[in-house]
Amino acid sequence: MSITYQPKKRKRKTTHGFLVRSKSKTGKQVLLRRRRKGRVKLTV
Repeated sequence: MSITYQPKKRKRKTTHGFLVRSKSKTGKQVLLRRRRKGRVKLTV
């Protein structure tokens, strides 16, 4: 087995961050769904 997950804060933010989500149409839908569900944290 290889160690596949090597976390990096910048990479995580640039792929799953709030700004990235709010840019695209589908990302906005994701945020909307999570708001409706009542998530405490919307994104990373």
